[in-house]
Amino acid sequence: MDFNSKLINWYSTQKRELPWRETRNPYYIWLSEIILQQTQVKQGLPYYDAFVTQYPTIFDLAEASETSILKLWQGLGYYSRARNLHATAKHIVKEFDGEFPDNYKDLLKLKGVGDYTASAIASIAFNEVAAVVDGNVYRVLSRYFGIDTPINSTIGIKEFKLLASTLIDHNQPATYNQAIMEFGALQCKPKNPICSVCPLQDSCVALKNQIVDVLPVKLKKTKVTVKYFNFLVFLDHHKKTLFEKRSKKGIWQHLYQFPLIESEKSLTAEEFHLLNFEDSLLKINPLDYSLYNEVDIVHKLSHQHLYTKFWIIDVESLPKEAILIKSLTKYPSPVLISEFIDNFSF
Repeated sequence: MDFNSKLINWYSTQKRELPWRETRNPYYIWLSEIILQQTQVKQGLPYYDAFVTQYPTIFDLAEASETSILKLWQGLGYYSRARNLHATAKHIVKEFDGEFPDNYKDLLKLKGVGDYTASAIASIAFNEVAAVVDGNVYRVLSRYFGIDTPINSTIGIKEFKLLASTLIDHNQPATYNQAIMEFGALQCKPKNPICSVCPLQDSCVALKNQIVDVLPVKLKKTKVTVKYFNFLVFLDHHKKTLFEKRSKKGIWQHLYQFPLIESEKSLTAEEFHLLNFEDSLLKINPLDYSLYNEVDIVHKLSHQHLYTKFWIIDVESLPKEAILIKSLTKYPSPVLISEFIDNFSF
């Protein structure tokens, strides 16, 4: 039995029952694929269910406000995916009357859709022979064939895509693609792969050469940047506060936060006091201020570690753009902010 037949046989008995596997509707498949980018199934599943419930068609998604979409996405991270999701929905409704492109080449033109996502949608929704290559596929192929080319190098990306394209089952591309991804997720796992009962064990190069734990090879990660954030939580006598929409490009673009001051290091109360005279945001004549957390809250992102303090500032009144404290939860905000809102006793 050849490589892909073994994978498909394994998949037929071991696959998880997931809602997007019960449909060929490209909208649902696209939605699941965008949600599952950089996200594990167990984390993404409730978000998929929430989006399908609130936006059952691409027309519903296109008509929604960006704020409501970001709010529903809150906690999933990589918020550019949500912004691209909305932009693509509006584009498909406007340009194609709500009909998805039905081939890899045209799917690839959509915002937020790369090689993997285009291949997944094309094969699963339209049965096109388009091989997927995601983290699971890289792992399975590098171990089975003993390939030590770095998977995040230009050469590696081309090499693995070519190999995947030669292996895909032309008669059932959708099943094969889902099989190899599922195999990587459940059997050929990053840590503690289940080699003892693996259907590919008799011909796996990594197992034979005892190098399973060193494959796949990845180039060193980008250096992590450390930043120091000071969020200013203004509270006035009318039970209002300031909550700003981030307009600058970045991972939190269009999300809401308390006014922010970045510093070069973690500030003490004495150092923060000096800011009262230097930063215009603090010229509201605060009556009193206190530090919510003596120890920095460390929020770790893919390429940034944010050392964060929340400063509680009591004032008589705030500018007209202030909002009621009780309305804070209506706005989409980063997890760092939403967790503070949930935990702080306003």
